[in-house]
Amino acid sequence: MTKCYPTVSEEYQKSVEKAKRKLRGLIAEKNCAPLMLRLAWHSAGTFDVKTKTGGPFGTMKHPAELAHAANNGLDIAVRLLEPIKEQFPNLTYADFYQLAGVVAVEITGGPEIPFHPGREDKPHPPPEGRLPDATKGSDHLRQVFSAQMGLSDQDIVALSGGHTLGRCHKERSGFEGPWTTNPLIFDNSYFKELLSGEKEGLLQLPTDKVLLSDPVFRPLVEKYAADEDAFFADYTEAHLKLSELGFADA
Repeated sequence: MTKCYPTVSEEYQKSVEKAKRKLRGLIAEKNCAPLMLRLAWHSAGTFDVKTKTGGPFGTMKHPAELAHAANNGLDIAVRLLEPIKEQFPNLTYADFYQLAGVVAVEITGGPEIPFHPGREDKPHPPPEGRLPDATKGSDHLRQVFSAQMGLSDQDIVALSGGHTLGRCHKERSGFEGPWTTNPLIFDNSYFKELLSGEKEGLLQLPTDKVLLSDPVFRPLVEKYAADEDAFFADYTEAHLKLSELGFADA
């Protein structure tokens, strides 16, 4: 689907660039890139292609959406971001949260993801239950990412590589530990670790393991483990799609 981006004012674009610089400082200081990426993803990943509801439209700031089980701990991200957001009252939360996700990937060594401003804030959070469940298999992943969000198998595997950042916290998800030995560096080590088998101290969720057992997913895991440039290229495309679900569709 072609995108028809709205035109934003020069003043708005300047605010985006200034906010980006402030976000770099905050994320570097607080080592919170994984949390910001999760905020951006969970904001966008509620989009439903059939009803055109949910998606990256700033609703995560509402207590009702923060109370969804899948969003445990994201209140911390919203709280960390608020002092910067207050400096840019002309920016929408929808743009601001997605900008934080782009910066999180960039400052941890990942690819530079294009950012198109102009998302509007929507008043009502989506219903609970639209985000992936880490205990399920490949059918569930395709139901959420493909049938609901409209993304491809390649997007599913590339986005899974975002787990190169961060760790699970038992009190938030029921799981504990990082996926990689350096959870503040964005690279292809998630795929390398996945292929090398389970190790003490590193995490593999059921939704990670299905990437190895599924006949379509596995070749992509092998490709990304062998070729970081290929992973970065496909991740950039997948992240961009995710961050723009329901936005600027022509």
